[in-house]
Amino acid sequence: MQAIVLAAGEGSRMRPLTSSRPKVMLPAGGKPFLEHLVQRSSKAGITEFIFVVGYRSESVVERFKDGNGFGTKIEYAVQKGQRGTGHALMMAEEMAKDEFLVLNGDVLTDTPSLKKIAEIEGLAVAAKRVSDPSRYGVFEVERGALKSVKEKSRSPPSDLANAGIYLLNEKIFDVLRDVSISERGEYELTDGLNALVSSGEEIRVTEIEDWIEIGRPWDLLNANEKLLMFEQYSVLGDVEPNATLSGKVSVGTGTRIRSGSYIEGPVVIGENCDIGPNCFIRPYTCIGDNVRVGNAVEIKNSTIMENTNIAHLSYVGDSVIGSKCNFGAGTIVANLRHDRRNIRSYIRGERVNSERRKLGVIMGDDVKTGINTTIYPGTVIESGYRGKPGEILLGWAMPQRRK
Repeated sequence: MQAIVLAAGEGSRMRPLTSSRPKVMLPAGGKPFLEHLVQRSSKAGITEFIFVVGYRSESVVERFKDGNGFGTKIEYAVQKGQRGTGHALMMAEEMAKDEFLVLNGDVLTDTPSLKKIAEIEGLAVAAKRVSDPSRYGVFEVERGALKSVKEKSRSPPSDLANAGIYLLNEKIFDVLRDVSISERGEYELTDGLNALVSSGEEIRVTEIEDWIEIGRPWDLLNANEKLLMFEQYSVLGDVEPNATLSGKVSVGTGTRIRSGSYIEGPVVIGENCDIGPNCFIRPYTCIGDNVRVGNAVEIKNSTIMENTNIAHLSYVGDSVIGSKCNFGAGTIVANLRHDRRNIRSYIRGERVNSERRKLGVIMGDDVKTGINTTIYPGTVIESGYRGKPGEILLGWAMPQRRK
């Protein structure tokens, strides 16, 4: 079976985390999200991939190359300009086989569900029942077959969300050539599905068991909780006497865990890191390569990307921290409101409900905070921000323009 993976978009709702990488390359469970997709697909019997890339495509190609290192074959199609999922799929037409899977690069299902879809005869789409279907494209179903796809309706016809996994054939390309541009200014794959149904094609709707979507920055924290359960753990670095690793803790080559550190798994720590002394790293934390965690630092349920420095006497909870950041000593990230209500944060500058009771900071790349900085729950800090000592950061922090 061949899979066409749609991985060309930036993921504007994930900003500022996507300022230097596409959404599919954001880390979840200790590795790029796209890598989990390849591994699970391979276990389901899918050995050939076409990656449709575009925004920051070099990061995808550099990581996966021809797929040999992952036991697969990977080819690439390029979408110049993000013009929608339908347009992205069209870029792979010349390399596509008669029948193929189409996988959105920002969603992940369990291996048995993926295998079940791949073995269906004919056309099919995957659906997942959700509590708030108004957030998603939703399937209208009649006798187990697709009747229509409704995009983010205030009155959705069902609770079956489009899971972004499709079993299609060459007929999809014929109908996509005739679809009109959508209200969002894009050519939508779902419009192609509606066109197939209108032409008399039967498309089965099959429900999947598990579904992980990274549509908002804090979704990476939810993904960590699920994906860390399936990781293989090994300690390849140096653990000094009086340092404690409790539970499932993975430590990469060249990493040093200094005396007095207490790490409670599941936790993944990358290569060439310097951790401690006397720090406390709590469950569901993922630390990238070349990260420095200083004395008396506490990190809980967070993603820390590569080449970042969390200086001594700092606290980071329920946060996503970009690469090449530097926390001034005593930087404290608050992650809980006094009234314990859900925390509001920002997507593309708009204040939204995160639906999380605990959420710290979403921090882009190359951010530097001054000593004794306080960061309020749900704050978003854009890449390149430079802080001052004793600052209080709340809301949406933008880098100041230099005069």
